[in-house]
Amino acid sequence: MTELDASSGHNTEDHSASKISLVRRQLPFLAILALAIGGVAYTNISQRPLVGYWEFLAIAMGLVCVVTQWSGLEDKQARFRLMWTQALHWLAVLVTMNIMLFSGVQQVLPTLATGLVLLILLALGTFLAGVHLLSLQIGFLGVALALAVPAISWVKQSALFLILAVVFLVGLAMAFWSYWGDTHPAKPERRTAAFPDQAKAMTGREPND
Repeated sequence: MTELDASSGHNTEDHSASKISLVRRQLPFLAILALAIGGVAYTNISQRPLVGYWEFLAIAMGLVCVVTQWSGLEDKQARFRLMWTQALHWLAVLVTMNIMLFSGVQQVLPTLATGLVLLILLALGTFLAGVHLLSLQIGFLGVALALAVPAISWVKQSALFLILAVVFLVGLAMAFWSYWGDTHPAKPERRTAAFPDQAKAMTGREPND
């Protein structure tokens, strides 16, 4: 096997490994996106609040925020800061959700309105987490959840399902946008610019001469 073949095989393995790694990093975000879309669709069909479901999704979002950012932090102190800041952030969201479930508050809110309030609190928490972590994907998920609140109230079921399908496709495209950039780097204008030493050896003069 020549050095060129060995290098080509090594590059192929690295490319496959990076692709698998990217898919694994994006799976938590796509899973949360699918769960959120499913919850919105079920709420629209059943006209039920799904109280426990949105609380579960808030906890899952906190875990996703930590998992997706963990690999990008090599410092133990930074990882510790990520864990406790996200824990406080989502604990505040959960506490606010449970305040809305107090019996005194429930007396002035219709049943379906309670579910919408919890959904908008989840959307706000998700968007703020995306801003804090500088994550476009998490911020997009927060905006999508926020827009789902008026959509459940105003949009017909058939139109809502179409909107949810578009949201999922946009989220899928955002998840793999970074992979497209990694696998399609900008090509150099001239090959000699990338390999000046080889060009000099072949021509006997500098590439720019």
